[in-house]
Amino acid sequence: MRKSAPGGRARERGGGTAIRPHLPTSPWLFLAPGLLVVGGFSLYPFVSTVAHSFTDARTLTVGQFTGGANYQEMLHDPMFWTGLRNSALYVLGVVPPLVVLPLLLALLVRRSVPGIAFFRAAFYLPVVASVVVVGLIWVWLLDDRGLINAMLGVFRAGFLSDPWLLLLSAMAVTVWKGLGYYMIIYLAALTQVPRELHEACAVDGAGAVRRFLTVTVPAVRSTMVLVAALSAVNAFKVFSEVYLMAGATGGPGGEDTTLVMLVQQAGTGLSGRVGYASALSVVVFVLTLGLMLLVLRANRGEDR
Repeated sequence: MRKSAPGGRARERGGGTAIRPHLPTSPWLFLAPGLLVVGGFSLYPFVSTVAHSFTDARTLTVGQFTGGANYQEMLHDPMFWTGLRNSALYVLGVVPPLVVLPLLLALLVRRSVPGIAFFRAAFYLPVVASVVVVGLIWVWLLDDRGLINAMLGVFRAGFLSDPWLLLLSAMAVTVWKGLGYYMIIYLAALTQVPRELHEACAVDGAGAVRRFLTVTVPAVRSTMVLVAALSAVNAFKVFSEVYLMAGATGGPGGEDTTLVMLVQQAGTGLSGRVGYASALSVVVFVLTLGLMLLVLRANRGEDR
């Protein structure tokens, strides 16, 4: 009987060709699921919206190609200019407070004092609250018979009936709801500021305000630009706050209608003008993109 040499089987296994499973090497196979999701839920709706903006499509009918008729009508539509004015005013009224106030709030809550965790959670609570719930709460507070007017007594104000007061009230709600979100962003940025810089300024006799302007602000300037860009885009696309406080028609005479509210008014319903609403959506996208690029370019100019 033939015996194999010691270790012979091991040599056979070691000397043989190992069989390995074939694994895909193309990175596109791994990216395919994410690309399908982005293409199905972002790219295709965007391309479809641009295509519909050149038609007279309605909710239940397939539109015919009309060229730039929707855009020409938009330029002669008074409600478009009203919505553009209100959206621009909303950006101007919301962005500066959301750039400055969350930074001051972050400086306040980063102190290690007893009970500070409670205040951090309280300031962040409006962020996680539903915008519908927040809007309804403020509608009840600002109503002509609400708590705020009751506290004002004889100096009652028509927060929900006067177009300008309604727009300012919606801005205040947006600022109040966004404070906690941007506060967290600033808290992350403040952890990167060296404490030695503040100590050196204090030794030189600089007060709290001067240390804030000469140390804190330059250190978090890139974060301030990020907050400005995010808040500007969100403010330009505002819908829920004004819609809940002014109603579907945009308040008295539609004076509080924003561009996104105009898209909703034009494109909904059984006879909604999908083509015209798509053209409005394309304009909102272009203006929003231009606003963000303007903020980023201004930041690059300051860096130079």
